[in-house]
Amino acid sequence: MRIFGISLYVVIALFFAVHAVRTQQNMYWLLILFLFPGLGSLVYFFVIYLPALRQSRGARAATRAISQLVDPNRAVREARTDFDRAPTVAHRMRLGAALLDAGNATEALEHYRSAVSGPFSSDPALLQGLARAQFANGNASATQDTLEKLFAVHPPARQQPEPALLYARALARTGAPGTRAAFETSLTSASDAAPRCLYADWLTAQPDDADRQRARELYAEIVHDARHWPRHAREHNSEWLQRAQAALSR
Repeated sequence: MRIFGISLYVVIALFFAVHAVRTQQNMYWLLILFLFPGLGSLVYFFVIYLPALRQSRGARAATRAISQLVDPNRAVREARTDFDRAPTVAHRMRLGAALLDAGNATEALEHYRSAVSGPFSSDPALLQGLARAQFANGNASATQDTLEKLFAVHPPARQQPEPALLYARALARTGAPGTRAAFETSLTSASDAAPRCLYADWLTAQPDDADRQRARELYAEIVHDARHWPRHAREHNSEWLQRAQAALSR
């Protein structure tokens, strides 16, 4: 048993030593781990490994998922409490965003409308939140108007992933002539597979054979790129990957 215990300490120390080398920690950690494998591993775990694990993207996503499962209304409840204590525009915007994420688009829109009627009517974050709420409530025309105001007061927003894609979706829903150009713009700033998939969906509905061929190419790009995605990217883009695969199978 003693021999097994010593071997286990060494294996654990080796694991942390590999982690130290890969993450470019100070080399004195290797000395500590090999001179004092048991105590050194324990110290390394709490000082280096655990904090890094908590800050990883996967850990943050898992924490959010668990929080949503255990207490799905926490974000709304906390935002509502802060707003009740101090009804500032910032707190109203936070509450609106929490309500949107929770699926309560109607109340979220009320808060954004109240906020935008005040002196911060040209605030870029406020306009973007209002556009999100309008689109979630099915008002694509109002979404388009709000985003065009956002682009006028803050031109860089036109090249940012979320407002660029939202603008293209609003134009697509209303059948506006600038839809194609808006989707092409959203592709240049894309941070995930959503713009390609949604653009492909729109192209599929067009009468031109060249558009439908372009749609298949976009779907195929998503499926091809998915082979190289890390796990968090695959989880984040799972909906778009499934839609692309289904479209190619038809």
